[in-house]
Amino acid sequence: MSLKPLTSASLSRRQVLCSTLGGAAALALPAVQAQGSAWPNKPIRLIVPYTPGGFTDQMARLVQNGLQTRLGQTVLIENKPGAGSMIGVDAVAKSAPDGSTFGVVIAAYAANNSLYPKLPYDARKDLTGVSLMGISPLVAAVPLDAPFKTAQELIRYARANPGKVSYGSSGNGSAVHLTTELFKQQTGAFMVHIPYRGAAPALTDLIGGQIQLFFDAATGLINMGKQGKVRLIGVASEQRLPVLPDVPTFIEQGFKNFTGSTWAGVIAPAGTPRDILRRMSDEVTRIVRSEEMRPRLEAMGTFPAGGSPEEFDAFLVAENAKWGKVIREGGIKPD
Repeated sequence: MSLKPLTSASLSRRQVLCSTLGGAAALALPAVQAQGSAWPNKPIRLIVPYTPGGFTDQMARLVQNGLQTRLGQTVLIENKPGAGSMIGVDAVAKSAPDGSTFGVVIAAYAANNSLYPKLPYDARKDLTGVSLMGISPLVAAVPLDAPFKTAQELIRYARANPGKVSYGSSGNGSAVHLTTELFKQQTGAFMVHIPYRGAAPALTDLIGGQIQLFFDAATGLINMGKQGKVRLIGVASEQRLPVLPDVPTFIEQGFKNFTGSTWAGVIAPAGTPRDILRRMSDEVTRIVRSEEMRPRLEAMGTFPAGGSPEEFDAFLVAENAKWGKVIREGGIKPD
């Protein structure tokens, strides 16, 4: 039986058929693969390395519902406090880098790299930034009956009376401690550090006059200031807080470049796929910058942030350098 020669028409039909079948197969393969690897395909853990109720926990819960809605998956808050946040952060570092586990950290995360000689994780190798959520500048408060009513008067008094001004903190190496230490280093004023186990007892002693200065996040001082229990003398930020419009920044009062804050950001285990990091970063950014979220953050004295993983990593590098210098120059050691 003789074979019919291939004509240009039959060749064209075969090419089209093969192309169509091959194209369909090529399209089907990624579709099947995508169905198996679509993210998120299981509940997401947000590990908070502190107890419920604090600033870190509040920030995590503020984005929890938004993430659940936007990602279509359950988002679970898991509090793992202890060891200056190291227990919770270590749990993030040792989690599978599959997009099912993230952590919410604050300023202590950056300071710990210089504060502790050895950590159970390597922040640069084991973890990666996802997105900065918000920045909460610290506010300085003094007793109502203190012999100074402004930041400049405080420094003049401290210089004239070395050792008579005591300041409280929520523990060695906390953002409160390091910000006050930076204030000391920049002004040359000698003040005595009194560490407490948390902000609440420090604030109690401030009201009672046992200490003369206490920096804290605005959320812990707003009501105390409005109720006339303490005097708020400055905000460690480049701009005033909308919730405290009458409290000037330290920069306004002549303390050049003096800033200090706590902040919250999302981290992930190193090796988490970049497309997952970017998706999570995009969603966090949309949530914290939304019109619904802005007034809630401002009421806490927090500026919305957001941003890419690369931007948050650069922010962490700058924070590590800033507070590492304060720790070294102040000879600060952990509890």
